[in-house]
Amino acid sequence: MSVSDTTENANFDDPRLPLQRAVKKGSTALGIFTIISLAVWGGAQGVAGLWGVIVGAALGGGFVLFTALSVLFTADSTPSTTIAVVLGGWLIKLIVLIGVLAIIRDMDFYDTWALFLTVVVALIVTLGTEVWAVVTSRVTYVS
Repeated sequence: MSVSDTTENANFDDPRLPLQRAVKKGSTALGIFTIISLAVWGGAQGVAGLWGVIVGAALGGGFVLFTALSVLFTADSTPSTTIAVVLGGWLIKLIVLIGVLAIIRDMDFYDTWALFLTVVVALIVTLGTEVWAVVTSRVTYVS
């Protein structure tokens, strides 16, 4: 067994590898989707569409990525710690969502359809990409 075989197998033995891959691929997918949405909604609704996309991508995609990052950062801790961080993060995300929506409710600087559709599609794109990245990760099942 050569040194390169050992290094290559060590990468497959890292249990954090699927989560790292999910965060990387999810971030890339969110970035690409955001750029496309900015072009589409900016052309259709102007500056209001751009603001709707920016806020929507931050809420939709950012929340999904935050969950994956919180699990990744607690991967070396106990399951109780991971659960506490994930549930605490969920509570924080819920408070942030309600706060942001309450603050911008009566404002007119953003397009509501751009915001709504960007949140929904960003959630689907980011979560779908993360699931695909985890499922297609190459990891060992038996050590």
